Amino acid sequence: MNDLIYRLQNVTKVYEGRCVLEVENLSIHRGEIFAVVGPSGAGKSTLLRLLNFLESPTQGRIRFLDAEFSAGQPMPLAYRRRVTTVFQRPILLNRSVWANVSYGLGLHGKRDQTERIEQALERVGLRDFIRQRARTLSGGEAQRVALARAIVLQPDVLLLDEPTANLDPYNVGLIEEIVQQLNQEGGTTLVLVTHNVFQAKRLAHRVALLLEGRIVETADVETFFQSPRDPRTLAFVRGEMVY
Repeated sequence: MNDLIYRLQNVTKVYEGRCVLEVENLSIHRGEIFAVVGPSGAGKSTLLRLLNFLESPTQGRIRFLDAEFSAGQPMPLAYRRRVTTVFQRPILLNRSVWANVSYGLGLHGKRDQTERIEQALERVGLRDFIRQRARTLSGGEAQRVALARAIVLQPDVLLLDEPTANLDPYNVGLIEEIVQQLNQEGGTTLVLVTHNVFQAKRLAHRVALLLEGRIVETADVETFFQSPRDPRTLAFVRGEMVY
């Protein structure tokens, strides 16, 4: 139990009377890359919003480290700040790359962090773009700014919501390499939400399949792709349409 960073028990999320997520039991371990795969509308992004405490579960409990989060029990700010999300379409300030990366540090009350900002920009390959306006960047460059903005906060958990969707292969490769380095060198726990099974296979230690708001199967990456227990997992891995 000591290596668990998240534990979800009997968690549901209901919108306007419709249950979009129902997770009986899910554990995520410290220091792993955990991928959640599934078709569009399966509940992947809803799960990520719960893990980032942006929304509370309708029922059930989410344990993060030694704190609990539920409908009637908000997560303390100090714990919320230990989790950061990179979304599929980053919202950047109409300011310089430097201003965007430093923005989160300012919200956390951390000033004069020049070295950390430079290191984060170096890591994502944007050291020479410091003064450029973020909104003049390409899609891949903008996503790397969003990743630097997350990295500079040095979170315990980095949540990635389809981080390379619609990007060219060069930027996909760069971002995947950065993600692996963060995990291997810094021990950052990463939760990757993607519909791309090939990306999950390349990056993850464990994978969960989410269908219609329910987790069908969770397994280590080799078992998930080579010998899954559930026929729906096998069908999804093969690229067949699953409902």
